[in-house]
Amino acid sequence: MPRLSEVIAALDALWPPSRAEQWDAVGTVCGDPDAEVTRVLFAVDPVQEIADEAVDLGADLIVTHHPLYLRGTTTVEAGTFKGRVVHTLIKNDIALHVAHTNADTADPGVSDALAGALDLRITGPLVPDPTDPEGRRGLGRICELDRPETLREFAARCAAWLPPTAQGIRVAGDPDAMIRRVAVSGGSGDSLFAEVRAAGVDAFVTADLRHHPVSEAREQSPLALVDAAHWATEWPWCEQAAAQLDAISERHGWGLRTHVSRTVTDPWTVHAPSVPSPSISGAPN
Repeated sequence: MPRLSEVIAALDALWPPSRAEQWDAVGTVCGDPDAEVTRVLFAVDPVQEIADEAVDLGADLIVTHHPLYLRGTTTVEAGTFKGRVVHTLIKNDIALHVAHTNADTADPGVSDALAGALDLRITGPLVPDPTDPEGRRGLGRICELDRPETLREFAARCAAWLPPTAQGIRVAGDPDAMIRRVAVSGGSGDSLFAEVRAAGVDAFVTADLRHHPVSEAREQSPLALVDAAHWATEWPWCEQAAAQLDAISERHGWGLRTHVSRTVTDPWTVHAPSVPSPSISGAPN
């Protein structure tokens, strides 16, 4: 069995910490470098449900996309929810490792997994990494559909092929507009509207879209916007990442057993559809 330090070295080769944004908090949160690793659990969020799942599974390592302590802390006291996660992990000899923005821009990265989940053909990064001479790394991906679809059909594709959440899929745009080229970016993507418009795509799939940026974006161009839940756009990366570690394990003869959590850790739990009011025009169909 490999030691934790060996597995972490392999993960850091896939997603070098040096490629994370300066504000990010990636890397190993807890764990004994000399401990043996046999089972690895991949998840989006390092929350208590995932820690408990790892305990039940007998995992030695959790790899999450989101950091536990993105803004730092002065305590891991078990009375706090993040401190309780740390106590659970350490008491059960479970390590936690985070790959966040360094996984976003990797090749393959989070947006490759999102494009793959939607069966889109990738043509290149949306925001290329200038340090990559091959032009494959970067933030987001530009993609093409095998055949054009209406925005209504494309939204249905996203709803059917991404993990189900309470939010589902929100769409801004003409439902009958034809979609041929698409930009995707897992997680919050409304800071990329300028790059998306410059790419000349018909639609942009991302998450966490806010009223004012969307309103302004719709006034500037006919670009269609497809807003999925943050968790749903990043969960496909867990399967991709687990497959990458499987390949490394097989190459080294480690015999690791990887698992992908199916626990929905999206914080939204209920969606109540609006009821059209006769006193308000423009109610959604």
